[in-house]
Amino acid sequence: MEEAFGGVSSVVESSLYHNVHSILRELDCEPQAGSGCNKGMLRWTLHNRVDKNPSISVPLLRVLIKELEKAERIDSKIRIIPLLHTLVYTVLQSVFIPEDLYRRMYFCLKSLVTLPVPYCAIALYYARQMKMEQNAPGILYQRRVSAEHNLRSDLYTLHEKVFVFVDPDVFPPSLVNALKADVECTDPGRDPLIYKRKVLLHTVLAGFGKKCQVDQLAQSLEHLGEELELHFQDLVTILEQRTEDGASDDVQYKTRLQEIYQDILTAPKDSPCPSSQAETQLPSPEVSFHVWNKEDDIWNELVNFALMVPADRNSACLDEDDLKRNSVMSTVSTDSGIEGDMAISELSSMMLESQGSPEEQSSSQSFYRRPCVRCPKAGNRLTLMMEAIRGNGGYSLAKEERNLTARILVMGDDRTLGRLAKTLHTIRKREARHLLLTKRVNMEMYYIPVTDQTLSPVQEGAPEDMLTLAGYLGSVDPWYDCNINGLGAMILKLAQMKSTQSESSDRNTFLLDIISYYTRVSQHPVHLPIYSVKICFSGLSSKAVEEVFVAQLAVDFPELKRCRATFKDTIKGSVRYKKYNPQEFQGAVVSVNYRKASISDREKEMGMSLPMSGMLINVLPSCRVRSLHSVSISFQDSNPSRPSRHSLRAVSANIRVLEEQTFTVCLDKDPRKTFEKVQSIEVSPCLDPGYSHQPSTKSKYSLGEGGEPLCKYINKTLTLPINTFCGIEQ
Repeated sequence: MEEAFGGVSSVVESSLYHNVHSILRELDCEPQAGSGCNKGMLRWTLHNRVDKNPSISVPLLRVLIKELEKAERIDSKIRIIPLLHTLVYTVLQSVFIPEDLYRRMYFCLKSLVTLPVPYCAIALYYARQMKMEQNAPGILYQRRVSAEHNLRSDLYTLHEKVFVFVDPDVFPPSLVNALKADVECTDPGRDPLIYKRKVLLHTVLAGFGKKCQVDQLAQSLEHLGEELELHFQDLVTILEQRTEDGASDDVQYKTRLQEIYQDILTAPKDSPCPSSQAETQLPSPEVSFHVWNKEDDIWNELVNFALMVPADRNSACLDEDDLKRNSVMSTVSTDSGIEGDMAISELSSMMLESQGSPEEQSSSQSFYRRPCVRCPKAGNRLTLMMEAIRGNGGYSLAKEERNLTARILVMGDDRTLGRLAKTLHTIRKREARHLLLTKRVNMEMYYIPVTDQTLSPVQEGAPEDMLTLAGYLGSVDPWYDCNINGLGAMILKLAQMKSTQSESSDRNTFLLDIISYYTRVSQHPVHLPIYSVKICFSGLSSKAVEEVFVAQLAVDFPELKRCRATFKDTIKGSVRYKKYNPQEFQGAVVSVNYRKASISDREKEMGMSLPMSGMLINVLPSCRVRSLHSVSISFQDSNPSRPSRHSLRAVSANIRVLEEQTFTVCLDKDPRKTFEKVQSIEVSPCLDPGYSHQPSTKSKYSLGEGGEPLCKYINKTLTLPINTFCGIEQ
């Protein structure tokens, strides 16, 4: 522990300089085949080195500040965001930072506020954090560990949890167990005392530096008994009050921190705790691993997470009637309520216990019931949530009580993001009238692109690109492309290597470290547009189906392909062979009515009819903002000898086949979302179900007395927010 304050040789400083420059050089150069998977390794190696040896954090911060100043001077914006995230994450890992280095960091971050979005927004956010860390050293570490491991306190009540969902269509069953072992390789038992010792040790070291007796403090924390909880609560109170007051009274803050430090050193030692060890390394967050088999898996896990709020936290909102009602012992009834179905032993005991005449006994038997409650079905999570709210007095949670954050991280390809968009739409639809889940849980979504094409043998022809949305996210955010996109191919290979190794081998924390860094740092979403499609089938008895998609919609005419294949085989097999004439098959004539997209946002209704053999609707934007809510429609020519395609950009489209033919629709390249015998489709931007209800006549959001409501100017389209390192304006 003493090495955290020791000197660093020039060799170490030189190696840190070369490590940072290696990361920056890979950002500047063009991506090359086979080299993408090495970019994230450089960043992981650097932070892993700081985590194991905190003494190098101060010289690393000096190198990062110099590179930030240089990037601003030469206007190299591609380097600014990676340097900002690396700088702040190093501060989070550091034990002690000198005062002059704090001032230099704050001045450097403040000078970046003059840059355009998103650089100024990220720099301003981090400048506020550095100012807060300078006034109360160790508060970023304390808040991070407290939130990720649910270390409850009165002044800081945030609780965060990471939910990892993997698509079974991408991950083979043989690799799921190995992947789960790598993701959930955390501290055994998750004893809260371990994390509280870490917070106490780190905060005292951050406040006093070399003046602190490190070894003696660590030993005292190890032997501290019941007073550990009191010292932890006092420490959180001091840090939070210091954050609110600012640097108004520095002497009082140092005095109170010194009192906690002396109380820990002079506290009577209880029995030792050899199973734990007080360290300052940043622990991994709480992560739960799930195989995404059912559509409601995410909803169920979110509701379970919301229902884990302790009852004592909401006790102040209970009235006397609710307290009396909750004090009654509840028993689950196992009988049907019919007297004939009740057990004979239960009836006999009831007769012996009752007093009065036999007539009174017989009459009381029919109406006697033990105190019980209705047990809802396990699958009805909405009922469980409503019952929990009623049990807490039926009150509405205030805005500041939305202290639960669920970080939903999915691993897969475009098919997985299509399922995530459908899940988001379903949750918004359920929450449209009664805000139950979203009043308690703040949902954040993350995406690690992984495709099974890395394990499949190479086939003839170019395979379909299953990571188009990941490529778009990487083009918007180069740091995401380095750390997340570049490591997608490595995840399955690591899981494959893990499955072949023995269980006694050391666990690899690489994937868990990547998840920890990604969920902690990337707080800026990129909004992927979601489109809805209304599918109408042939036949009067068929009902229309409404679905959503986020990547693409493919239209195919299987009957036309089968007819062409049969014609070719017949001509080639006949005695009178003639050359194939493409004019004999003109394809299916389709009517297309669409609203043409334009840069000036002046949409124009258009229509046309043309023969085609297939169609592809891509939602992927071609630029950052302007084409966010428009799709690219490509028509496959009915003549196979002409490979050219007619394409257009539209805001919405209505497509109908004019002949007695049907077509097949596939959403997001997912065979599970394939619809056959389709006659027409209607494609339009997906509206948020929360805005689908009619507004009230007396709306407070209106332009004066009797004016139009302001809600008509709100963007009502639903998007899929995927958190990245820089984000994009919606």
